[in-house]
Amino acid sequence: MKQRFSSLDVKVIAHELQASLVTLRLSNVYDLSSKILLLKFAKPDNKQQLLIDNGFRCHLTDFARTTAAAPSAFVARLRKYLKTRRLTSVAQVGTDRILEFQFSDGQYRMFLEFFASGNIILTDADLKILAISRNVSEGEGQEPQRVGLQYSLENRQNFGGIPPLTKERIRDALKTAADKAEANTVAATFSGKKAKGKSGGDLRKALAVSITELPPALVENILQANNFDVSAKPANVVDNESLLDELVKHLSEARDIVENIIAPTTCKGYIFAKKKATLSSGAEEIDETTKHEGLLYEDFHPFIPQKFKSDPSIQVLEFEGYNRTVDEFFSSLEGQKLESRLVGREEAARKKLEAARHEQSKRIEGLQDAQAMNLRKAAAIEANVERVQEAMDAVNGLLAQGMDWVDIGKLIEREKKRQNPVAETISLPLKLAENTITLLLAEEEFNEDEAEEDNPFETDDSDSEAEANEVAQAKDKKNDKLLTVDIVLNISPWSNAREYYEERRSAAMKEEKTQLQANKALKSTEQKISEDLKKGLKQEKALLQPIRKQMWFEKFIWFISSDGYLVLGGKDPQQTEILYRRYLRKGDIYCHADIRGAAHIIIKNNPNTPDAPIPPATLSQAGSLSVCTSEAWDSKAGMGGWWVNADQVSKSTPTGDILPAGSFTIQGKKNYLPPTQLLLGLGFTFKISEQSKSKHLKHRVHDERSSLETAETATGEDEVQAAEEVDDSDDSGAESEENQPGDDKRANPLQGSGDEDEVTDDTADKLSAVKISDEPESDEAEPLTADAYKEELGEGEKEADTLEEEDDIKEDEVTPSEPATEISEAPTKASDVASYTTGASSATKKRGQKRGQKGKAKKIAQKYKDQDEEDRATAEALIGATIGRQRAEAEAAAKAQRQAELEAQKERRRAQHERKQKEVAEQEEIRRAMMNEGLDAGEPDEAEKATNLDTLVGTPLAGDEILEVLPVCAPWSALVRYKYKVKMQPGSVKKGKAIKEVFERLKTDSARKGVIDEAARDSEKMWPREVELIKGLKPEEIANSVPVGKLRVMMAGASGGSGSGGGGGGKGKGGGKSQGKGGKGGKGSKK
Repeated sequence: MKQRFSSLDVKVIAHELQASLVTLRLSNVYDLSSKILLLKFAKPDNKQQLLIDNGFRCHLTDFARTTAAAPSAFVARLRKYLKTRRLTSVAQVGTDRILEFQFSDGQYRMFLEFFASGNIILTDADLKILAISRNVSEGEGQEPQRVGLQYSLENRQNFGGIPPLTKERIRDALKTAADKAEANTVAATFSGKKAKGKSGGDLRKALAVSITELPPALVENILQANNFDVSAKPANVVDNESLLDELVKHLSEARDIVENIIAPTTCKGYIFAKKKATLSSGAEEIDETTKHEGLLYEDFHPFIPQKFKSDPSIQVLEFEGYNRTVDEFFSSLEGQKLESRLVGREEAARKKLEAARHEQSKRIEGLQDAQAMNLRKAAAIEANVERVQEAMDAVNGLLAQGMDWVDIGKLIEREKKRQNPVAETISLPLKLAENTITLLLAEEEFNEDEAEEDNPFETDDSDSEAEANEVAQAKDKKNDKLLTVDIVLNISPWSNAREYYEERRSAAMKEEKTQLQANKALKSTEQKISEDLKKGLKQEKALLQPIRKQMWFEKFIWFISSDGYLVLGGKDPQQTEILYRRYLRKGDIYCHADIRGAAHIIIKNNPNTPDAPIPPATLSQAGSLSVCTSEAWDSKAGMGGWWVNADQVSKSTPTGDILPAGSFTIQGKKNYLPPTQLLLGLGFTFKISEQSKSKHLKHRVHDERSSLETAETATGEDEVQAAEEVDDSDDSGAESEENQPGDDKRANPLQGSGDEDEVTDDTADKLSAVKISDEPESDEAEPLTADAYKEELGEGEKEADTLEEEDDIKEDEVTPSEPATEISEAPTKASDVASYTTGASSATKKRGQKRGQKGKAKKIAQKYKDQDEEDRATAEALIGATIGRQRAEAEAAAKAQRQAELEAQKERRRAQHERKQKEVAEQEEIRRAMMNEGLDAGEPDEAEKATNLDTLVGTPLAGDEILEVLPVCAPWSALVRYKYKVKMQPGSVKKGKAIKEVFERLKTDSARKGVIDEAARDSEKMWPREVELIKGLKPEEIANSVPVGKLRVMMAGASGGSGSGGGGGGKGKGGGKSQGKGGKGGKGSKK
């Protein structure tokens, strides 16, 4: 079975990875085991996972694998250097089994070696080793490899280029191999040993050593396909010109095959498998997702070898893409190993349980045997009372005479030889120390006197010899059935029999108690073994599951309303901007709330009927979600949101300015929604096949009757005439109070200024933008008005995203107040006099010189009167007086250069910002014009067109083909028809911990007896396919769908960690039987 890559495999994999991974960023690196790594690459709408088995294989994978809890030291170093780096190149090093990954245009280079024990080496651009998975010591033909040394590429196969395939090159290669083979033969002849090497493999080996660009398997295949004698000796081929020419021709064909294999972007791969002879009980299937069950994979190649074509026992499986081929091959083997380990643990647990049952059964059987034996012994004593009494009297008499115990035993032994009937009854050795003797008694079933009782009055002596033989045989049979019975000497035979009866009664009572406790003991043992098995299975890795491809809307906050509409929300300003630009179209609804941190929500209308109004229930659910994602969730203050049509949302202010990402202007009326409960639910949506969706009712409401009803309902809602900017700043409340100091309709400090009824024209002109931000800011921060924002745009200033930009802003603020004079740290000349001026007076008097300074100055002037500037500079250089000045000048030059660079960067950012603003303004103008004309602002992409919400159901019906499961977090009222759901309220438990508890609770419930309906008919019970898909989810994946940070789970029977009590949590319609029921604390109790 093939275990590692050949040079051709490396070449093909490198070709495919170059097309599929380049331009992606490395998001993270994980340990799967001590030798297997998982690299995750990603860019928007494209995620790939690269699996590296050190020394064996490297390919993209479609299966989810369990990663290590903590990274190893090597993986930590890889993360340090490569995380978030862009992959720019994947190539094979020459024709060697080495793959090179280049990150950031060659700034970092990672080499994967697929020979010997393998290695993973990370270097910088100059090939200096930064990290290595395995240190290599120096050896023959091998340079040392460890951190800090240079990684050499010169000695790799064909690193400088592949030489041309000529006749002379092949001749030299074969001649070298022939000379070496002859030398080995001569050496073996002199040493008397057989020459090493397989017969017939010399030609293949000679070509593999010299023609390294062609793998041996391909060379052998091309020679067999052309009926070339593979067993020919290299020397014979060299001597025969026709054979040599033919060989050159075939090798050229092999080169052409390699070029044809890597010509397309994705290469075809072939797996060669055999049918299983017998299926073991533990591995009936290789993998549920594979279409080729019952096959054992043997080999894989990017071509079909000739030997497999002619083998009828080999089945060829073709795959599109060599990465997929390799992934299927190794994942199948890996799945078999994992499954066999799990089955082994289950088998061990089963044997342990069988042993416990056998032990209980053996104990009961022992008690039953003891009862039967005691009964037989008592009956034997009663049947032979006289004989027992005689034996007891004989032994007691000898003891009364004072005879030694040893002599008594010898006497009994002599009497046995004399066929004394009493002595024959006694079994040696005696147990006189225990005041006991052992007798051999006949059981009650056979009585010697029965023969006489048959004819008691018969005195005829004419018994035949045959009758005498029968009596003798009966006596022998009697001796065979003799029972060994211990007799106590100081009590009567009847008392001895009574003792055995008591022992039988005691054993019967023990049996009864043991029988009563057996089921309880077995149940306890089963529970303990089951717990040990679960603990052991947790340590094992889960079986391989295919990676579920996420739907386009799962990256947002999303849910499907009770009316069947798709509701989307942005997790951050960037996602909000994407929703506005790509997915907010004519007929859609925009929802928000005047609370800090509230998410921007859009409701997708049916594109076929964009003018149909949205039902009130959907509007209420969307508003509830926006409120729950705000600070109202933490403060537990229930408020209401509002909604507007898509054509009322704009990115431009009334003055023509373009708002930053996540900020919008609302034109016209706002339709306010009533306050709702802060209540969310976590549920599971099942994706069913197209054939199964016809059985489900359509919940979308688009007919004219419902549209009229909805329109009438909508007219009764509050309307506000305003032109306000709604973005993601935190100062909406403060600014609202500043703008409307007299308005106290809403006392809640979290409430924004969206409820003013009227605004005068003068005030409206001066009104600054209302901003609601997801990013926390200081309450003391000055709100940014539209005029101020415009002025800052004119000055080229923007919000600082990096420390460098913050420094720019600080420097701009400090510049006006800088002093007019500069203070230099360099030492001044002796003749220089520093003068300082103040703003208090226009002129100051010079201070008088101190005593002696004037004379000292004269001496200095006299001493250096003949010194010119050049001499002075030379003298100062000798004493080091110019070092400070030079340092100051260098610092000043560096500061000026840095200032120039900052100015250039600021100018570049200003130009980039203006260009982006211009693009956004143009897009906004086009969007506004299309909206005014009643046209759609953009066409849906392919993923959006392919979305069919009818295939997503909360409760599957009997006979549905369930494909996938999607975790969803939505307002509780939207999860009415969901089978699996849990209620969530504001709380103090982190969502990760709460979701893990829900996940474990679900696993525990599924393990209970009678909970799962194997036939998948009863919708009130769990179905095997549902449980399997839900267990395949990761807690992190579920946590990503929950838009709140801290919560409290309302789940029947839950532990106090996340809250107990009822409230509808659980399974079944409307929460199932557990709806409204509390845990151990009582109905609706809360711990």
